[in-house]
Amino acid sequence: MAEKLVLEVVTPQKAIVSEEAQMVVAPGSEGEFGVLKEHTTFLTSLKVGTLRYKDKSGQERYLFVNGGFAEVLPDKVTILAESAERRKDIDLERAEQAKARAEKRLADKASEVDMVRAEAALKRAIHRISLKRTT
Repeated sequence: MAEKLVLEVVTPQKAIVSEEAQMVVAPGSEGEFGVLKEHTTFLTSLKVGTLRYKDKSGQERYLFVNGGFAEVLPDKVTILAESAERRKDIDLERAEQAKARAEKRLADKASEVDMVRAEAALKRAIHRISLKRTT
């Protein structure tokens, strides 16, 4: 029987979180999923969204995740994200500028490839802004 649940959130650049958690809720590609100690093992892809967890003291923490994968074991959740940021580290002004740039690209109706990239950038910016403004 696992005595604790460890959460690790890692990007190609660095480790963002490595700590004990009481509960983890992540944006799975097929919908949001929650994990407690002793959860059944599974692997899933992630979509852009908010990962939230309760740390060992019970305080709720939030991170922005930009896709990737989650591996759930009975005593550990590993998130391998393309990018991730703690809510406190999100630069609101930068996110708003990214949103404006993406909206401008979408309005210009450039090539199809640019449209897909602009839509993805807009989605990321909206999630960052929404998460940063949540209290």
